[in-house]
Amino acid sequence: MIRLTRLNNIPFYLNPDLIEHVETTPDTLISLTSGQKFMVLETAEEVLERIVALRQRIYEGVLLAVRHPAAGPQ
Repeated sequence: MIRLTRLNNIPFYLNPDLIEHVETTPDTLISLTSGQKFMVLETAEEVLERIVALRQRIYEGVLLAVRHPAAGPQ
């Protein structure tokens, strides 16, 4: 999950696997595969950076588990 902020400054967490596309209109509009839409304070670039950072953490955990299977998840 990535942490984002609604336009009313209330934070929420979003599963990035559900994102269909992100637009700047001029606010950032996130459209999900379900048809639901969210407007957030973060820029489209910030949303992308958070998704990339999340995926990097996930892949690093997978690589660690593959290299050291006895250690288990960290």
